[in-house]
Amino acid sequence: MKYLDVHAHFADEGYSFPEEWERIRAAGVKTVVLAGDTVEHTAMHRDFCAEHEGAYFCAGVHPSVTEGFGADTVRELEKLALDKKCVAIGEIGFDYHYPDTDKPKQREAFLTQLESAFSLKLPVQIHSRDACADTLALLRENRRLLSEGFLLHCYSYSAETMKEILDLGGYFSFGGVSCFKNAGKVHDCVRFCPPDRILSETDSPYLSPFRGEKNSPVNIPVIVKKLAELRGVDEETLAEQIEQNARTLFPRLGA
Repeated sequence: MKYLDVHAHFADEGYSFPEEWERIRAAGVKTVVLAGDTVEHTAMHRDFCAEHEGAYFCAGVHPSVTEGFGADTVRELEKLALDKKCVAIGEIGFDYHYPDTDKPKQREAFLTQLESAFSLKLPVQIHSRDACADTLALLRENRRLLSEGFLLHCYSYSAETMKEILDLGGYFSFGGVSCFKNAGKVHDCVRFCPPDRILSETDSPYLSPFRGEKNSPVNIPVIVKKLAELRGVDEETLAEQIEQNARTLFPRLGA
């Protein structure tokens, strides 16, 4: 089977290469999309992808690190996004988890990067934590900017919210949290998600399906097996569907 991880982080995360990449490929994971959280990490991912078959990247600034975000940031990101192995703008969005959140700055960065994606004709990967209402509102208000498609990564809101995001054209990726016994809301969403909108991710090195361990795309087969179990479908069938969905959302995969 061919497995895909549509959202992982390698830059400055302490992985040992080339050994880790060899482990990933040996596990059957043929495609890994590396999410951008800063300009610097996006550039590091670009360089990694240039040397590794099956590795792709997104260009973006994470909402938690938007201090100093401005015109120069946008220029650097758009330059990086011209690379043939850049499949999306991301991860971008809202993160209200911390009490000192600068919500106006996050909104500025989110909207500006959505506009970049629209002008570059690229889809987006969206991070949204503790910000459901504001995320929905911004997406609704700027629906025209979503014409190339968008992904809610590590989806953790309700099935009811999923319906609204589906109406806007969204895709959803699920990772290690889906393997936790107490993740009932996530399990409901995995079951509810239409087959043509579901994707698999790890968010490595975070959110391992094995609590307390560092995550890796090596764990994608474990995650896909659980997703298939929750959906009551054959694992190989789901893996094939996920690959088809990824190639629909990210046309540059295979470049």
